[in-house]
Amino acid sequence: MSMSYNNLTGFQLSKLYTFEVAARHESFAMAAAELCLTPSAVSHQINLLEKELNIQLFERLHRKVVLSHAGHRLLAALQLSFDHLSTEIKAIQNQALAGSLTIYARPSITQCWLIPKLQDFIQQYPLIELSILTGNEMVNFQRTGIDLALYFGHQPSQHLHYDYLMDEQIVPVCSPQYAEKMNLIGKLQQLQYCTLLHDSQAWNNETGMDEWQSWATHFSVELGLSKGMLFDRSDLALLAAKQHLGICMGRKRLVQQDLESGALIMPFSEMFLACEQHYYTISGKNPRLPKVDAFIRWLKVQT
Repeated sequence: MSMSYNNLTGFQLSKLYTFEVAARHESFAMAAAELCLTPSAVSHQINLLEKELNIQLFERLHRKVVLSHAGHRLLAALQLSFDHLSTEIKAIQNQALAGSLTIYARPSITQCWLIPKLQDFIQQYPLIELSILTGNEMVNFQRTGIDLALYFGHQPSQHLHYDYLMDEQIVPVCSPQYAEKMNLIGKLQQLQYCTLLHDSQAWNNETGMDEWQSWATHFSVELGLSKGMLFDRSDLALLAAKQHLGICMGRKRLVQQDLESGALIMPFSEMFLACEQHYYTISGKNPRLPKVDAFIRWLKVQT
């Protein structure tokens, strides 16, 4: 009896699945355990399949079975078909989670926090095509094609779709080489001789030194006549610190990888200051697109 490939029956599909499991394990007993059948039932289905195909799929050896050459070919074809079927089912289930998604974010959080995590989102939502834009301005959703913005600052006063993401803390960081050069470890008084690296765009009402001044006031630290160097992005201030140009007021979320790698250190025993500002997202459309909701849910998991 030959199998009709144009009109596979449910019984034939069931036997092909039984074969895939048995072939994967090269064991009727292990296949039986996975399928909740008896080994004799698995053996019976494989025997019927071999008769219908007129192909020997297994070689029966003493106390074990091994795939024949034909069995290896059929297993490869089945696994490829199952993978394709799974992809199609996922695409059907996620048809609303497809197409382009444009994200606008501050440059620093994009480079230091978002991009290192994006591979996980891409794997979960392969049909969404991301576009990442960066800048320090507040966007007008009515005039741009941006779907979601990621900011750091105070909670906005007038937005329909505001979502809190995570808090932040600031702490001084520098390279190990700079700490050694300036004799900084545990010696706050040495800050007056250092170059302080500033993110001049850190807060909405910045003076260019807000982060350092707030931290120094909180911990009663005298900055004295220390020199300064200004940047319009926190990641650039961090880059300067890694190049031994001075000591930077780092945001914990953004410096975590550099601290773990040893590229930066905290010379003052983890003297963290909680920020009044936090990270949040804003979206413009009402109701929100499913893919925007999916990205926000994913962001929250990353925190």
